[in-house]
Amino acid sequence: MMSKFTMIALAIILTGATAFTARTTIGGYQVGDYATDFSLKNVDGKMVSLKDFKSAKGFIVIFTCNHCPYAQAYEDRIVALHNKYASKGYPVVAINPNNPEKQKDDSYALMQVRAKEKGFTFPYLLDEGQKIYPQYGATKTPHVYLLQKTSKGLVVKYIGAIDDNYEDETAVKAKYVEDAVEALLNNSEINVKETKAIGCSIKV
Repeated sequence: MMSKFTMIALAIILTGATAFTARTTIGGYQVGDYATDFSLKNVDGKMVSLKDFKSAKGFIVIFTCNHCPYAQAYEDRIVALHNKYASKGYPVVAINPNNPEKQKDDSYALMQVRAKEKGFTFPYLLDEGQKIYPQYGATKTPHVYLLQKTSKGLVVKYIGAIDDNYEDETAVKAKYVEDAVEALLNNSEINVKETKAIGCSIKV
């Protein structure tokens, strides 16, 4: 018979093992849904819509921001995703969902500064009025929605985290977004279609 300590330890291990794979989307899109387009202001001052990307096969839409430590921890990995997959038809489109009146560090002006500092070559858009993130169902920064272009529209193929270790990139064991994009490029089934987004809550 297991001791009380052993049972508690086992519970902690099981919780950690499932932390990235539990469903967290409340409302918004689910895998298999069709995503609507949007028109949001980029850090270069231009309005951006997904329909602008004529040659894209899909999009890695990431709700992220300036101030959140989780978002900052993933910035280099987001840049790497774009560098790896934009030329293959899956560019990153980053969206800041936060209300800058509630979080001053996520203002449009500071988004421009951050994008320049980090060398973003992908759109970094402001969800002004916070109308888009609720449509998607994003709850954290970062929160990923992988979309695939089809004849009927943009289909949501993956929702959740970028990978399974925000703290240490060298310790990552599961690259959820990369694996999902690779599956789409190879016309294969995505093995993990949804994980738990780990990050800061969206500021409303």
